[in-house]
Amino acid sequence: MDKLSYINWSEVIRQSIIKTIEEERRKRIEKKDFKRIREASMMAEEISEAVGGSKSEEVIREWRDKNWEL
Repeated sequence: MDKLSYINWSEVIRQSIIKTIEEERRKRIEKKDFKRIREASMMAEEISEAVGGSKSEEVIREWRDKNWEL
């Protein structure tokens, strides 16, 4: 490294870290089974409706409205 002192080693390391993080994020997204996630979400909605609960959209709106009132 001393012989290559004109290289900004901090930047080289920083870029390597960024690249590694981006690759790992991509891998995680690719591993997600969106079909299973969607099916689980639909099943949760059906269960909630069957027991007289609210839909997720309604709950989210309710919490959002409460936060805006503060």
